[in-house]
Amino acid sequence: MLTFLFDRFNTITNKSLQGLGWIMLKVNPGWNIEIEGANPQKIAQPTIVIANHQSFLDLPLSYLLPWSMKWVSKRGLFYIPILGWIIYMTGHLGIDRKSMRSAKKLDDLVAPIQAGIPAMIFPEGTRSRTGELKPFKNGAFKLAKKYNFKILPIVLQGGGEAMPSGSWRIAPRQNFKISVLDPLDSEQYDSVTELKDTAFSLIEKELHSS
Repeated sequence: MLTFLFDRFNTITNKSLQGLGWIMLKVNPGWNIEIEGANPQKIAQPTIVIANHQSFLDLPLSYLLPWSMKWVSKRGLFYIPILGWIIYMTGHLGIDRKSMRSAKKLDDLVAPIQAGIPAMIFPEGTRSRTGELKPFKNGAFKLAKKYNFKILPIVLQGGGEAMPSGSWRIAPRQNFKISVLDPLDSEQYDSVTELKDTAFSLIEKELHSS
């Protein structure tokens, strides 16, 4: 409320959510977190970050990366008391996965991406209950091809074991790993499908190699 007049992309208020994510993960002494490849140079050009999605904990895990992002979240998350209100005030994009109008709202990400703030999208669209990678939706890759944005694949591991999808049970001990892969240049791919399939293969390979 104090910063919206001069903080166009909510970068200041987004820091509050980043702090909450850090607290959620660091407060448990039985949790160990390893981060690989998180070089800020990987987002030096306009970028869409994509990641696999296994758990609610994937959100705070992603907030441990050394850069701010403009998130795409399911609209229902905005209705969670306090946390949802903070997410709304930080300017993240809420979409209804079943609505074509919501899919068009992804164009709202173009301005912040071009201003140097990466977008963060879970291309599976929803959390995997088995840990296996679900098919990717096209939205992130269409946007990347249309505006020549980079795609930065990230692999999140440990969240599904620490807090399974559909459960609020939290494991007292867990190892987490965040692997930031190399960015993909969307201009080097002939189609949205080729770009999407390449990103899928890279994330799947990293998941199975650990």
